[in-house]
Amino acid sequence: MTSVGMPPALRRMMRATASEMSAVWWWFLLLGVLWTLFGMFVLSYRVGSVAAVAAFIGVAFLFGGITQLALSTWVPGRWRWLFIAVGIVGVIAGIVTFIWPEITLYVVAVFLAWYLIIFGIMHVLNALAGPKLHWWWTELLLGIAEFVLGVWAVRSWERSLLTLVTLVGVWAIFHGVSQIFGSFTLKDLGRRA
Repeated sequence: MTSVGMPPALRRMMRATASEMSAVWWWFLLLGVLWTLFGMFVLSYRVGSVAAVAAFIGVAFLFGGITQLALSTWVPGRWRWLFIAVGIVGVIAGIVTFIWPEITLYVVAVFLAWYLIIFGIMHVLNALAGPKLHWWWTELLLGIAEFVLGVWAVRSWERSLLTLVTLVGVWAIFHGVSQIFGSFTLKDLGRRA
């Protein structure tokens, strides 16, 4: 992004926003590490019941929804509503998963699949339409991976419980790595501002 031809007031505002956001780069690093550890834990756990898978997925929905709500405070005005809406849907999906843990494998797989598809589309659009910072491509790869995993989950929900565990674990790792790269991008942005 270049500042040539940009009004000084806008340039100052952008620098102030970049400095403010970069002050919390460690928050995104922490979220990335937690997501990655959560994904590794899920992939290493052998699940024997639908209730355990529902708990994993419920945690993922809640954590994802809360993350999106937290991120909405940093998103510019016209996109904020989308992050808030997705965050609310994630929190509601997590709560519903905990209220009815005996929910069928099909319903859990469909919730997870559509969640991944929606997040995949959001991440691809944000990567392509947003500012091209260092490592912007990680969000693009994350979005593509989420979308592909979501479509695969819609088509293969009946295979096994392991499919859901694998999807949750792989998605959490992809999401965590993307957050880690994003945190260092924010740190670098603040240094340059």
